[in-house]
Amino acid sequence: MINKKIEIILKACENKKGYNFTVLDVSKTSSITDYFIIVSGNNERQTAAIAEEIVEKCAQEEIDFYYKEGFDTARWILLETDDIIVHIFHRDEREIYDLESLWYDNNSIDVEQYGITNWK
Repeated sequence: MINKKIEIILKACENKKGYNFTVLDVSKTSSITDYFIIVSGNNERQTAAIAEEIVEKCAQEEIDFYYKEGFDTARWILLETDDIIVHIFHRDEREIYDLESLWYDNNSIDVEQYGITNWK
């Protein structure tokens, strides 16, 4: 089921032209979640559209996010479900926070296995 959730989220991001996808397996180092999905948008409207698309597509599959934050500024939107945290960053914010470096010792998953073209 986790692979299906990841695929739904990635395809929703791709539908709204999100880019620079990173999927990190943090299950061995985090007690709060198993996976981080990180994606970038070019501006606030795009990051909000990506987040809304994720929520809509997941709801169709009965996947609920119990925590949503950041819609007010749309610079860093956080969506949390039971085993995945999605970080939707404005491209400038992503460079500042650089989550990939903070979680560098975790396994990165190739998003292309889900049929996603990953461009930066």
